[in-house]
Amino acid sequence: MDYANPPLPFDQPADADIPQDVFPAEQRARFAAHYPEQPHILQHTLEDHPLLTLDALAQLAGRLPESAIEYNRGNLPIGVDGKPEANGMTIEQTIHHISTSNSWAVLKNIEQDPAYQALLLRLLGELRSEIEEKTGAMLRPQGFIFISSPDAVTPYHFDPEHNILLQIRGSKTMTQFPAGDARYAPDEIHETYHSGGARELTWRDELAEGGTDFAITAGEALFVPVMAPHFVRNGPASSISLSITWRSDWSFEEADARGLNRLLRKAGLQPTAPGRWPARNTGKAYAYRALRKLGLAG
Repeated sequence: MDYANPPLPFDQPADADIPQDVFPAEQRARFAAHYPEQPHILQHTLEDHPLLTLDALAQLAGRLPESAIEYNRGNLPIGVDGKPEANGMTIEQTIHHISTSNSWAVLKNIEQDPAYQALLLRLLGELRSEIEEKTGAMLRPQGFIFISSPDAVTPYHFDPEHNILLQIRGSKTMTQFPAGDARYAPDEIHETYHSGGARELTWRDELAEGGTDFAITAGEALFVPVMAPHFVRNGPASSISLSITWRSDWSFEEADARGLNRLLRKAGLQPTAPGRWPARNTGKAYAYRALRKLGLAG
């Protein structure tokens, strides 16, 4: 298995040992009605899958490369500066004792492992037609598993992917803020991120009134639009969540338009932020890609 660049064969069946639809027909219809810009809660049937137990996840952590594992103490503030402190345990210890270890852990790019790749493709395959009808080809599918202690916090940040967070065990509340609104994530931060900067955002207490809380428990899932700022508070019990993500033609155009805006801003201009879906950012994206190809987009 090539851990650096695993094949993701959407044109082949992905048998993940799931006898029924994880997202029933009425849930897929709900997803289609809200995708890609409106956060919403879905029902799923994945909470008892054997690949998502603590024992299975500890074994997965032992197989994944070190670069795919991140874990730290869980009692964090909403806003953080720099990398949080370590918890003093191994990742296997952290997972096995998650109920008492005051920790937060994520296993990244689980598609590097064949069994979890099949699971990811099965889940995304159920929604592929609804996704591609609106935002074009489903690109770069990735999966992330979060294991959290009671009351752990995932600080304020954004992500470049379309994302569905499936709650497998326990509960959590995600507070989301409007995607594309510079009050919550300034344009300059977007531009810096797309040139290699951090995804963490600066928190100010006055931002709280603009957030919407989405509480989910086992058997529920939450859709998160591209680059929607958010933070997460775990519930009173330990938690396992599976995040299934993908990119689209639209999301890559938005990212490349941000790249061009970074260059324009460096030249002393005040560029207009990319439009949100269904607006397209093709012109700026193609211009940035041409500059990048010529080696002028550094």
